[in-house]
Amino acid sequence: MMKTLNKILIANRGEIAVRVIQTARRLGYRTVAIYSQADSQARHVLEADQAVCVGAASVGDSYLVAEKIIAAAIKTGADAIHPGYGFLSENASFSRACEEACITFIGPNADAIELMGSKRLSKVAMLAAGVPCIPGYQGEDQSDQVLIEQAQQIGFPLMVKASAGGGGRGMRLVWNESELAGHIKTARSEAQNAFGSGELILERAVIEPRHIEIQVFADAFGNTVHLGERDCSIQRRHQKVVEEAPSPFVDDELRQRMGNAAVEAAKACHYKGAGTVEFLVDKDKNFYFLEMNTRLQVEHPVTELVIGQDLVAWQLLVAAGEPLPLKQEEVVITGHAIEVRLYAEDPRNAFMPQTGEVLLWQTTEHRQGIRIDHGINTGDVVSPHYDPMLAKIIAYADNRLNAARCLASATQDTQLLGVNTNKLFLQNVLRHPVFLAGEATTAFIEQHFGDDDSVCRDTATVSTLARAAVLYYQHELAGGSTWRSAAGEAYNFKLDFNSQTYDIHLTKQENHYWVSTDSGATELDVISHLENQCVVIEQGIREPCHYVLQQNVLFLDDGTGHYRFENITHKPAVVNGTEGSGDVKAVMDGVIVDVLVQDNDEVEVGQILVVMEAMKMEHQMKAAVKGRVEFVGVAIGQQVKSKQLLVTIASDQVEDLKK
Repeated sequence: MMKTLNKILIANRGEIAVRVIQTARRLGYRTVAIYSQADSQARHVLEADQAVCVGAASVGDSYLVAEKIIAAAIKTGADAIHPGYGFLSENASFSRACEEACITFIGPNADAIELMGSKRLSKVAMLAAGVPCIPGYQGEDQSDQVLIEQAQQIGFPLMVKASAGGGGRGMRLVWNESELAGHIKTARSEAQNAFGSGELILERAVIEPRHIEIQVFADAFGNTVHLGERDCSIQRRHQKVVEEAPSPFVDDELRQRMGNAAVEAAKACHYKGAGTVEFLVDKDKNFYFLEMNTRLQVEHPVTELVIGQDLVAWQLLVAAGEPLPLKQEEVVITGHAIEVRLYAEDPRNAFMPQTGEVLLWQTTEHRQGIRIDHGINTGDVVSPHYDPMLAKIIAYADNRLNAARCLASATQDTQLLGVNTNKLFLQNVLRHPVFLAGEATTAFIEQHFGDDDSVCRDTATVSTLARAAVLYYQHELAGGSTWRSAAGEAYNFKLDFNSQTYDIHLTKQENHYWVSTDSGATELDVISHLENQCVVIEQGIREPCHYVLQQNVLFLDDGTGHYRFENITHKPAVVNGTEGSGDVKAVMDGVIVDVLVQDNDEVEVGQILVVMEAMKMEHQMKAAVKGRVEFVGVAIGQQVKSKQLLVTIASDQVEDLKK
């Protein structure tokens, strides 16, 4: 039955909200954005025709409150809701509530969402439908004792997985029985906090598999097709880092077998709309059902590019009661597309999520074959309340190597300053010989990036320090500093990076600079100096660096990473603490979900003291010294700020430092 849809409310934020708005506008639909108080100036709000505030910054007060979202749709006259991904996109109750309010939910029916939203129930259904599944336990009895008994029968290593949700939350790889009880506890806690359900399943671990997913689409007329596969094998903490279509590992015969299995999975739950059936594939090309995501995927652009179709447009067609625009035999894969996810995180600090202001945002989307899906503008604040993914950079070319080369270059030239990102890490992944050879498995990051510069380098090179010193000097010069002289100028800087102090001596004559540090020296010629960009020549090589300087704080990208320097030249000297501080501080803004110690407890180095949640992940705060707990300053449920003191440990080591 055809429906007349005119106005669509997008029940999401960030890049996916912008993505849906763009297609909806192209097709003539009016659009409504929702936003939290923290997102009042966000790009998706500014892009939409109308916008409604649905609550405070916390997702539990805004983006996850179905009643407020439906009320916003009714108030604005929206006759359809697109849920994007994340938030309420796989919430069966929300789908039913839309139906009860006579609002079209742009997605599958509630029964399909409910079935596939449970890894336990979906696996039972897939086994019944004859879809290959990994051996494991998906029973109703969720007691720790039963899980431990079943794990012993499955054998190790095995995976503990949250039945609800995804994104790597509530998921643990367990290598031996001694670790099992602890992993069950943390997985259940993380799942309960993230998805409202602590239900778990167990599966035999498939070591070093490929993660291959099949895009499926179904309409109300019984037509179901698959649109080829995406290879999402490169992952970190079970979060996808690089996605591509088609997979370099999948041949035509495997593609047909997996595609047929995915279609059968969709038919088994009477599916309608866009969905993704995910599989693990071993080295012998045996594949096993992993889960089905009943929504559009983050990585859908690579499929769009290789089949030449707009999947959001397909969603709107199906929601309006129209048939699929293509039959299976009309789906043709051409060329190759690769996508990377740009995150606000610090690879040099265990990929810790980052918060702060976006001070500079420049994209490369004007280049042929490059597409960038994002939801940010210069001046936006990256808050601790939402997922740290900021943008997706995608390249399309006639073959895989060309796509990888173009994407690496486009990623390198994308500028985001003010917040640490994983940009250098992504560049290095895309240029790694194992990736380029098409041989990456889910173990790729663990095996090949343990000592990569993007992850391990926690000091600044002489070249980077020289650029920083020159930029500080240039701005002192522009500010009318009185220490200039015609005979050549000299200046000493103290710069702080990553809690390390660097002493730098700079001498200048005209546009030539001599810069020396404790670790070496270099020479630079400044060719041009514009706002946010300085072009220099070092050792005969001319290249730009990008920066933002705010008073004494310099944010710099010189091609070797994102750096935050502070000019402490004129600060009074302080006695720096050393490794092994007794003060345990919050790594970022967040909420305390567990406090595992109390006053006077004796603790060991590495012992978990406090667990906090930020950006949808749990972070364990551990003791850096052995000693006695002297102070506990937080409680479960408390909101904390970055660097806030959580626990103090009294130890001989700390006392010695104070003397």
